[in-house]
This record gives sequence, C-alpha cells and structure tokens, in this order.
Amino acid sequence: MSLKKKPVTGMKDILPAEMQVREYVMNQIRETYGGFGFNSIETPCVEHIENLSSKQGGDNEKLIFKIMKRGEKLNLETAQMENDLVDSGLRYDLTVPLSRYYSNNAAVLPAPFKSLQMGSVWRADRPQRGRFRQFVQCDIDILGDPTRLAEIELILATTTLLGKIGFKGYTVRINDRNILKGMAAHCGFSEESYDQVFIILDKMDKIGMDGVARELKEAGYPEENVTNYLALFETVTRDASGVRSLKEVLKDAMEPEQAENLAAIIDSVSAITTSQFKIEFDPTLVRGMSYYTGTIFEILVDGFPGSVGGGGRYDKMIGKFTGMDTPACGFSIGFERIITILMEEGFTVPGSEERFAFLIEKGVSDAVMNEAVKEAMNERAKGKTVLVSQMNKNKKFQKESLIKEGYTQFKEFYKEALKETN
Repeated sequence: MSLKKKPVTGMKDILPAEMQVREYVMNQIRETYGGFGFNSIETPCVEHIENLSSKQGGDNEKLIFKIMKRGEKLNLETAQMENDLVDSGLRYDLTVPLSRYYSNNAAVLPAPFKSLQMGSVWRADRPQRGRFRQFVQCDIDILGDPTRLAEIELILATTTLLGKIGFKGYTVRINDRNILKGMAAHCGFSEESYDQVFIILDKMDKIGMDGVARELKEAGYPEENVTNYLALFETVTRDASGVRSLKEVLKDAMEPEQAENLAAIIDSVSAITTSQFKIEFDPTLVRGMSYYTGTIFEILVDGFPGSVGGGGRYDKMIGKFTGMDTPACGFSIGFERIITILMEEGFTVPGSEERFAFLIEKGVSDAVMNEAVKEAMNERAKGKTVLVSQMNKNKKFQKESLIKEGYTQFKEFYKEALKETN
C-alpha cells in the first residue's frame, strides 16, 4: 500500500507564514481575555460518548468522530449495535467538555468562574472555505452569573479582541430564545412545533421572507399564523427600541423582564464599547444548539459567508451533570475563519522584530562555518532571531521563501569572501 502525502480530507498542514499569524492571534486572545479576568483551562480532546450524545449539541451529534473500545473491551464477535463498539469520541465543541469540567471541579473554582479555553475540535462535516474537520475553537464562558453582566462582559471582551487584530465595521447580531418562543406562541404555533418553525426561520438569510412563508405553509401551518408571524419580523426595528416594542406586543406570551433584559444589554454595550462595530437586534437569529436557554449572539463580517463567532446562555447544561442548574453563558470566536480572512487579506504580524538569515555556501571550511554560527549565537544572545542554514543552489528562490517567513536581513558566508545583503 502506497503512502499518501496529502492530509486527510477536511484537515490541513499549516505552513510557517500562517503559523506566525495563528500564534500572534492566540497571544492576543490570551492577553485580551486575561485582561478581562478569564482563566485559561484545558480539557481532554476525548470525551465520554454519553456526554457527546446527550442531545445537547444539535446537528453536531451527527458529526462525531467516534472511538472504538480498546483491548478486551472491544469484542467484534458479540457486538450487535454501535454502542457495543464505541465508548468515547473526539469533542465536537468546547462547551460540553467545559460543563463536565465545571461539574467535576466546581468546589475548587471561584464563583462566578470566568473560563478561557482554546483547543482543537473535530466534526465529520463537509469541508468548505474556512471550515475544516479539525479546527481550533477559542471559547470564553462565565459560569455562575445569572445577570446580564455576563453577556455584556462576553460581548465587550470579544469585540475588544477583534478590534486589536484589525477587525472593524462588523455586526454583532443578538436575540433571545425566549423572544423566539414568545413570537411563535403569540402567533398561534404550538410548543411542539417550535423546533420545526425555528429551523425554517433560520433559513431567512438564504431564502428570504417569501421562502420562509412558503415552507411554513408547506409544513402545514395555518396561513393566518404564518402571516401574523412574519408581520412581526417586517415591522420590528433592529435596536433596543424594537425589543421594547415587542415586549408590549408579546406580553401575553412571555415575561416582559426577558425582553427588557435583552434591550438593556444592547444599550449597555452601545454605551460602553470603544470598538468599531454594530450591535443589532435580529429576531430571526436562531442558532442551532439546542442547549441555549436565553440570550444568543453571533458575529457577521462583510464579505464572508456565515458567522465568525457566536454563543449564548445555556443555564440548563451543567444541571445535566450535577442535577442542579447553574447559570452559564459563553462566546466562541471562529478562529479558523478569522485566520482565513487575515491570510486572504495579506495580514502581517505588527511590530515583528527583524529576523536574520545566515546562509553558508556548501563546502566552506570549518573555520568559516564556526565563524557564522558563533556570530549567530552572539546575535541570539541579544534577543534577535537568527536562522543559520546551508545556501541552496537556487539562492533566489531560497531567499524569496525566507522573506515570506518574515526574514528581512541576509548574511552570506562563502569559501573565500563574506557578502552581506538586505
């Protein structure tokens, strides 16, 4: 069997130029979120299959990379169902592992607990631009705070980070699952129909208002219900006043405090932030995770399909582990999508120090080679980055490759003479 040099479908090799950008962004994440009081943690990449299949992860549960039992536990002869073969899987997000982590360690963690977690996750998804089967997620979560302060801090921290790495003019869309349910109830949809109604509503960006109306009617819902439902979306404004107007309309179907809470979040973020972005109430925002219980939000960047970040409140998930509900809210940036945008825009790491490359001609004496290495060591002792390498036959291509990696100064060592170039 011949070996394959390409990565597995949906995964990728990362070249040095991109790796520099990734490390820079990760450092900005740690620095920025650390300044907001978030504590770095780490969870295993492998989770119990029961946790991953707990009906908390929505469609992601269909995309699990499952791991077979090992050793004596794996018995192919007696296995009758998949569960007889599988006992764990690669995590598909960081929220389920965080909930297990908190449930296991809450006694020794501060309350409320502000968590920062970065790591790879895996989904057997269809690869496309900015979407891979193995990718890095960066999550911040606040556990144990039931107030809107959690949402405000999460949005401000995330938008501060995006501003630091050069993003501006993007939009934070925000909604509340209680408003979604209130609008549906007010228009006569039964609670049992919510999931299907919201799945269709979530297609609004792709199929438009007419397409949503058509699919709702095709699903068998009364035309009066559909007409009244869509009329709400057409009339409401996309700001805090729009939320407050819905509060009055939906007072028969939801608690007024739930709408006021969302309006207050929009007001607070707008008044406090110094970053360049819009925060917009979007009553069509659904988000697919079934574990969301209240506020939901996501980030849209002009020219890039899909969101580059999202999150929300999930007050019921930790209770699945402990038997006692714990307030929880989180925000995840789409790290891979952000890196894709930066690389396509030719982003260079700001303030990078000069990097030197010493190129040594093949066949030089030990004395010349030792001179080059000694000089490099002296420069390294001063904190400079110095690459020492054999000079290739195609020196022009070699230099071009090194320039892409950030090397700007070159020094060449030959058998007979020394050349220094920029």
